[in-house]
Amino acid sequence: MDGEKSVEALIQKAYDNMKASDADGARLALGEALKIDFEHAEVVYALKCLSWWTERFKRLDECADSYDRGSFILSQWKSFYSFLDRMDVQEGFDRCLYAVRYFVFSSALSSFANILGDGENQHDPGLLLLAGRCYKGVGNYDEALKYLEQAARFKREDGETLSELADVNALLEETRAAKALFREAFFVDPQGIELRNMDSELILRLADRVRSLGYSGAEMLEWIPVYGALFGVFSVKRELKLAELGRLKQVIFTLENEMRNGAGGLLVPRLINRYLWLIDHYENVHEDTALIEQTMLKIKIADPVLYDRYRN
Repeated sequence: MDGEKSVEALIQKAYDNMKASDADGARLALGEALKIDFEHAEVVYALKCLSWWTERFKRLDECADSYDRGSFILSQWKSFYSFLDRMDVQEGFDRCLYAVRYFVFSSALSSFANILGDGENQHDPGLLLLAGRCYKGVGNYDEALKYLEQAARFKREDGETLSELADVNALLEETRAAKALFREAFFVDPQGIELRNMDSELILRLADRVRSLGYSGAEMLEWIPVYGALFGVFSVKRELKLAELGRLKQVIFTLENEMRNGAGGLLVPRLINRYLWLIDHYENVHEDTALIEQTMLKIKIADPVLYDRYRN
């Protein structure tokens, strides 16, 4: 029992050191814990995670400046999740991942802080997006919201930026704003959205439901907005401006022609997503119901099973 208490104390000390950006101190604490119990699953897991990031951080000396260092750190996050998947550990060890996450994002944030400090780069949407993602990563959602809102003002049709802003709104329990922004993000650029960067249950549960239907990868990203509407998750809708309506109809026309020429795959969910936006617009402006039924018929032709689900 005393040994278990000592190992637990050392694990907690390691995580505290990680969150304080003291990787060496964390490694020492985990090493001491391993001497007490060399098969302790969480200690082994934490050491592997820390070692993975330590190797990546060695490459920071190759970066030209603070921006490159911060960007490089964030660019490794997706690869880290692939590394975790390869470990095939049944238990997630969430507190370890939280400590690692804090360590990584706070390290990246310290690089960007050097650039943002004087306010000179407050109009760089790419930098604002990265800073917002870092603040979200360390759990400072209010500060993340501030930076992501600024980034979105410059990048109104960027799926990545809009999805990050939606995610932070969801984490702040601004559910209505989150639903509207996620819907917008998956309309403008679903392939630009990295689900590994999302933290809110709102979008992760929806993604899991779509995944359970047999979709994955790029295909799943295209189907998320369709099923988001079907399941009532993307329930906050807006009336389109005249220019937006014109562009939407033109895109629908183009996609329909591609479908007639035998193209399929991702085109089906893309087209249905746009049909749903058109139907929502018609309903918002109280358009002739015949136009709504005409569009619903097009959904039936594109995917009869989905049409039946939508009607029922």
